[in-house]
Amino acid sequence: MLAVFDKSVAKSPEALHSPHSGPVLALKDGVLVNHFCSTHPGSVTVNLGSQGLISYSLNNQNPLLPRLFAVVDDIFCLFQGHIENVALLKQQYGLNKTANEVVIVIEAYRTLRDRGPYPADQVVKDIQGKFAFILYDSASKAAFIAADADGSVPFFWGTDSEGHLVLSDDDETVKKGCGKSFAPFPKGCFFTSSKGLRSFEHPLNEVKPVPRVDSSGQVCGATFTVDAESKREAVGMPRVGSAANWSSNY
Repeated sequence: MLAVFDKSVAKSPEALHSPHSGPVLALKDGVLVNHFCSTHPGSVTVNLGSQGLISYSLNNQNPLLPRLFAVVDDIFCLFQGHIENVALLKQQYGLNKTANEVVIVIEAYRTLRDRGPYPADQVVKDIQGKFAFILYDSASKAAFIAADADGSVPFFWGTDSEGHLVLSDDDETVKKGCGKSFAPFPKGCFFTSSKGLRSFEHPLNEVKPVPRVDSSGQVCGATFTVDAESKREAVGMPRVGSAANWSSNY
């Protein structure tokens, strides 16, 4: 799977950028998506206009960690993996028996967006299993991205020279679009357009970057770890319908 988001949708963390990457452009002339499609037969690409693109292929997928794609009410979602508590989540979100993992993620996001208050970290934490997903809400032009706590699904992110965010389960694709400005997506974390990168395992702790160095000694993106020393300010849950309802700014 592949997603490239314009920096107006998802601003890449500064720490991902490597000074050794050069002028790599992920969106220019369709170079990256063409590369992805040439190396992943049967790819389907969704053009998001100026906001970016999404592409996926079912070719050579791991049968234990299948790839899924769905669009519901202008919400696009790529999902890879397997959710263990599917039945419980269907009941929680009022979904029918035919709903699969990718539909569950979309409905969880819609609940977060429209029906709060409910902490964003808890929405992801409720999903038990092996997974990585990329969600784009075309109505609000917002992205919501997450990976499970064990890093069970290969999942990488990076930034090109213009600050566009690139995500894929294929590290070679991310390298093609980002040069050395890439890293594995942090385990147990989620990323939103409004709040950036956060840990759903440790929601009160900040996430800090640690520079990655390749075999030649050059900085190659950054890994992100939970900073046990730094704590976010605990905020009480606002009342439903109040002007302070956090769900409009998750």
